[in-house]
Amino acid sequence: MSKTILAVDDSRSIRDMVRFALEPLGYQILDAEDGVEGLSQLESNKVDLVITDLNMPNMNGLDFIANVRRESRYQGLPMVMLTTEGQADTMRAGKKAGASGWIVKPFNELQLELTVKKFIG
Repeated sequence: MSKTILAVDDSRSIRDMVRFALEPLGYQILDAEDGVEGLSQLESNKVDLVITDLNMPNMNGLDFIANVRRESRYQGLPMVMLTTEGQADTMRAGKKAGASGWIVKPFNELQLELTVKKFIG
């Protein structure tokens, strides 16, 4: 059975890049345009890993992760930030919110693949 990844990013091109990189490896990709839609996707689907942007309208990535982590059923869900923000303070804030890992844009397919395999095989 394939593992499901939720890609949360306000950029359609980034969501498509995640899909194009990971679907050929056997992962099912769901997507959402912001944290609000991401929460809805989590409610409706079994997700094995979340990849989320930081800067999005309606609900940013830090608030999205913090909201997810408040729910005990998602405590073990790996959540990776995929963002242009690579400053130490921002990364610490992500870790405090509950991010499991961090990928700085621009990213390459191998980097994404290795990160996903690290968390969900």
